[in-house]
Amino acid sequence: MHFTRPRELVIAGLIGLVVAYLLFRFAYGDLPQLPRPAGATLLVLAVIEIPLAFAMRSRVRSRRVVNAVSAARTVALAKASSLLGAIMLGAWAGIAGALIPRAPEVAAASRDLYSVAIGAVCAAVLIAAALWLEHCCRTPDDDERDPDHRPTG
Repeated sequence: MHFTRPRELVIAGLIGLVVAYLLFRFAYGDLPQLPRPAGATLLVLAVIEIPLAFAMRSRVRSRRVVNAVSAARTVALAKASSLLGAIMLGAWAGIAGALIPRAPEVAAASRDLYSVAIGAVCAAVLIAAALWLEHCCRTPDDDERDPDHRPTG
């Protein structure tokens, strides 16, 4: 398993953007109103992953034994969460792209833009938390072997 690459997140985001844009562009009248907390579930995931990241980081830094299966599950959770966040950030951007032109003439579209903003922020927070969790699972040996890793300093 390799660590998440930026291009994977960009591709996932573009897929979410295109699908959501087309759905909202051509079927908006048939869809129910977006609930305000629709994107907040992503924030719940991020809030769970942040303490997990700090716990993993302290274990890895102190060189305590980390169960390999637990570490693999944690990295898998981080990868899945960052991909979900990228898909949803793209989807919220696609929805915004479909609704912004309609907002001046359709009241529902202007109301739904608040839900879109909340969802986009929560998706971005999830991406950040997931990438932080994945980074905290790296050992110093991973940084030396990773061709994408560039030392700072």
